[in-house]
Amino acid sequence: MISPRRTRQLGCAGALATGVAILLAGCAPGPDAAPAAPPAAADGFEHIHGLGADAGSGKTFVATHQGVWLIPTDALPSSYPARSSVGGISQPTRVANRRLDVMGFTVAAPGLLLASGHPAPDQPSDLALPNLGLISSTDAAENWTRLSLAGKTDFHDLDAVPLPGDNLRVYGYDSGTGTLVISDDSGATWSTGETVPLRDLAANPANPDQVFATTAEGLVGSSDAGRTFSLEPDAPTLLLIDVGDAQTGGGLVGIDPAGVVWHQGSAAGPWVKGGRTEGAPIALSYVGGSVPWILAADNRGVVASDDFGATWTVLVSVKA
Repeated sequence: MISPRRTRQLGCAGALATGVAILLAGCAPGPDAAPAAPPAAADGFEHIHGLGADAGSGKTFVATHQGVWLIPTDALPSSYPARSSVGGISQPTRVANRRLDVMGFTVAAPGLLLASGHPAPDQPSDLALPNLGLISSTDAAENWTRLSLAGKTDFHDLDAVPLPGDNLRVYGYDSGTGTLVISDDSGATWSTGETVPLRDLAANPANPDQVFATTAEGLVGSSDAGRTFSLEPDAPTLLLIDVGDAQTGGGLVGIDPAGVVWHQGSAAGPWVKGGRTEGAPIALSYVGGSVPWILAADNRGVVASDDFGATWTVLVSVKA
């Protein structure tokens, strides 16, 4: 999801409350001043379905029930791979004021977003009703283009990994059939994988045939591009899952239903218990980079950690 990593798209997993951003102007704080409070969520910043960071553009995205938002990351150090001070924003900003219900979302490659879901019923759109199928954006969600399955499919999860050559392998979870479908031509045509009641999925960018999914029975994995899955016997029971980039060793990171963060040093290594989120987790993205940055959404809002949840920085806060 992240190399760019995407997003975890996770269905309608509970609304985050809304607030109003308050910006304080004035002199620089003295050495004993408290850190500036994170910006508060704006109206419409709710029902988070996915998170993603694009190192190519320096932008961090939140996909929601009411559009794709950009969020500020100036509170993070330079090791965060999508931190950009050029044209930065100080509060969550809905891109193009477009209120798509973005159910599936991923940063598929530098400068390329893929998404699915539904257009806003009360907003003019050239996208298909009732389901978007697969759509793409190359201008940071300002504009979207139909790729395939327009009007037919509502993907509740998406991931994309590179194939040899110029194509991407796109994995999509078809919410209508409960089936994983696979495209080897960047989302133009599709083949059918296994029917599996998954909660979250993540593909390995270092091995495009390897994909993982969280289920009620536990974490399952596939080594044949999602055609068959088997239980990962040594894994904790996870709600959310993502796979790291090459810089962070390609290991997995996940969060269990209690909010505990788990991670592996490699895709076959032992699982290590980390910190935890505040309350039940809603979304997860393994951003990676020179240190293992992750994004999550929990009861505080959108948060980031570079030590697998031992400490967190709140990027966008929400009211209880």
